[in-house]
Amino acid sequence: MGPRALPRLLLVLLDCWASVSAQAGTTLVVTTEGLNSTKPVPTTLRPVLSSKTPEIPRASRPFSGPRPAPVTDVAALCVCDLSPAQCDVNCCCDPDCSSVDFSVFSACSIPVVTGDSHFCSQKAAVYSLNFTADPPQRVFKLVDQINPSIFCVHITNYKPALSFINPEVTDESSFDKLMKTPDGFSLNPESDVSTRLDAPQTAKYEYGVHLQTSDSFLRFPSPLTSSLCTDNNPAAFLVNQAVKCTRRINLERCEEMETLSMAYYSSPKILRVPGSGIEVPVTVQSIIIRSLNKTLTRLEDTTVLRVSKPGVVEAGHIEICTNVVLEVTYSLTYTDAGEVIKADLFLLLGAVSSTMVPLQQKFEIYFIQQNAKPVPLSGNPGYVVGLPLVAGFQPQKGSGIIQTTNRYGQLTLLRSTTEQDCLAVEGIRAPVLFGYNMQSGCKLRLTKALTCRLVAQKMKSLLKGQGFPDYVASFGNSQAQDVLDWVPVYFITQTSHVKTNSGNERTILISTAVTFVDVSAPAEAGFRARPTINARLPFNFFFPFV
Repeated sequence: MGPRALPRLLLVLLDCWASVSAQAGTTLVVTTEGLNSTKPVPTTLRPVLSSKTPEIPRASRPFSGPRPAPVTDVAALCVCDLSPAQCDVNCCCDPDCSSVDFSVFSACSIPVVTGDSHFCSQKAAVYSLNFTADPPQRVFKLVDQINPSIFCVHITNYKPALSFINPEVTDESSFDKLMKTPDGFSLNPESDVSTRLDAPQTAKYEYGVHLQTSDSFLRFPSPLTSSLCTDNNPAAFLVNQAVKCTRRINLERCEEMETLSMAYYSSPKILRVPGSGIEVPVTVQSIIIRSLNKTLTRLEDTTVLRVSKPGVVEAGHIEICTNVVLEVTYSLTYTDAGEVIKADLFLLLGAVSSTMVPLQQKFEIYFIQQNAKPVPLSGNPGYVVGLPLVAGFQPQKGSGIIQTTNRYGQLTLLRSTTEQDCLAVEGIRAPVLFGYNMQSGCKLRLTKALTCRLVAQKMKSLLKGQGFPDYVASFGNSQAQDVLDWVPVYFITQTSHVKTNSGNERTILISTAVTFVDVSAPAEAGFRARPTINARLPFNFFFPFV
């Protein structure tokens, strides 16, 4: 390409730039503000010089519907206007600034102000300073920007979503109105629970779900922010609780407090499943009366005081309130399907004098699974001294631990007898108890006709017994499925030579021993490292002598 082709190339590039600018549909409105003139100067783009009809790009083609009206006027929007009725430095969009203020600005702190960037087309206010003019002037441009993203908002049909709604300021006149609206806030904790209970219910209780009753929920008094009892605390499914809280009472009017009567705790009817019409009544299983001198008396007939209320009696100059609920215990039975099928109540009633005020009450609730037999443990989690060790065997690698039903027969050793005959005591074993060092033994008489191999097998069967375990639980409550909580048993065989007599019979002494060694480090008083004195004299301490 020679030098003559250069003007034609420049012409083609200029035509392409003009074509793209015209196709984008950008309209500029430029306003130059000086000291004496604020007349807007329109800017016109150069026309397309190409003879070819330009193709309108997809972003600038006519829309099938009306464009959304701008909710925010970007020309009037100024995010750097922080001082009311005062010009902010370098804030080119501040309406409080005059042309004299713009002439001393060094730059525009906010050069571009745009609206919602999610629209396919939006307005943008561009601010700049013209330092070539004398004095310097502010230049304002209002342009239409095209969003190049294919994911943009083309038409909006919900105008309130495009702007923030001004919140209503609460004052004395509108406070009562907001309290009555159903969507407003509430200070009643019971209404919050009722709202959750009105939600779509499941066909079973799940862990932590509030226990529902025919009217609301099962109340379980508990201390919250203080030691005082809060009666609106709901009981949760499968959440065992045992709490103590205090209650301020007036002995002269104790019969008026429903939280002191047993009817308050025995009257609720628990729903079998959430949202169902099947009710499970609370059955009083036990009532114990405690007198002022701490003596306890159990009532055989629980229907005697079922309708009784606390009452005030006078014993000389002392007023005593009787039949006051001191302890409440709920026992709820549930099924695997998450249904409550039984609710038992155990009460402790007593007499309260003025010396016992404020009154302390105890509340407890626990859950029992139907047809589930409790498994006795040897500790929780650590072993208890005197209880048998938990042991079992693993049939195959990766499976759980299998245990025998006899907890005293899982890990055993020989039991000594007066005869000391191993063949007579074969099968009689003693359990290994945690913390107890044990030793036993017997004598085995063998004839000369028996081989050493048969003798070794017999001795091994006597020492191990039948069904010797492969694993021992590390804790007293180790679960069978948690194999990592079990310690394997290792067998070490040492060869020894037995001297035989010249006769036809020989006697071998067999003994077993179990020893527990405490390897835990005891706490010792003292320093971890003896402190050292690290003190130095200053370098000029002996000045001017040295």
